[in-house]
Amino acid sequence: MEFSASRQTLLCSSPVGVLDSGLGGISVLKALRAKLAFEDFVYCADCGNAPWGDKTQAFVLERCRAICGFLISMRVKMIVLACNTATALAADALRNEFALPIVGIEPAVKPASVHSRSHAIGVLATNGTIQSSRYRHLLERFGHNVRIISTGAPGLMECVEKGDFTGPQTRALAQKYLAPMQKAGIDKLVLGCTHYPFLSEVLRDILGPEVELIEPGPAVANVAHARLVNINALRMHNNSPKEKFFIKKAEEHTDVLLRLWPQAASIDELAA
Repeated sequence: MEFSASRQTLLCSSPVGVLDSGLGGISVLKALRAKLAFEDFVYCADCGNAPWGDKTQAFVLERCRAICGFLISMRVKMIVLACNTATALAADALRNEFALPIVGIEPAVKPASVHSRSHAIGVLATNGTIQSSRYRHLLERFGHNVRIISTGAPGLMECVEKGDFTGPQTRALAQKYLAPMQKAGIDKLVLGCTHYPFLSEVLRDILGPEVELIEPGPAVANVAHARLVNINALRMHNNSPKEKFFIKKAEEHTDVLLRLWPQAASIDELAA
């Protein structure tokens, strides 16, 4: 019993790992920080190999394996895939290969469909997510009695990575991708990429106040909280909760990271 108790204490004090192809997963990290106030986090961004949305499944799986291995070497107690593409293309394989809990993310088609008044919703995501079998199954399960306009949006993720949240190029791309949705009369827009919440100002400006943007972060944070409670690993006390950031090509992306997470104090190169 004494060994078990000390082991449980060590597990509770271990950090939570978060991975994404780039910096968009910080939108999920913000929700995690709000829900899991006492946890430490290790955030890994594969910026040097981004975007993942147009890469092959084999490539995405290899990068996820490598980064998960790195996070496990940092003794994390859970890994959150703060990336729709990673979840769609790699989550099942990762769960089969690694023993610790792995929390994924998927476009919020179900709540958008249930609450749509116009019976038309839009899903903005990467091509990798839109073309995945996981996404097709999602539509089959929750896409009844509602029209779903699914749009791959190449280029928008890159705008966020460059720190261009509201510029002319970002606005032009957003208008292009949203035009068919506006024509269809959507009243919900599902943000199917964790980068897109950082473009909310432009998206709301184009769509108007009658269209609700549905972000993925809070739902992921709720699942992560529940999983930690279930394995008795939720940290209840921490005088100085912190985040460590490991970024592929960190020097090139530090400025944007600090715009998204100004309090970042530990930023290192991702060696995985």
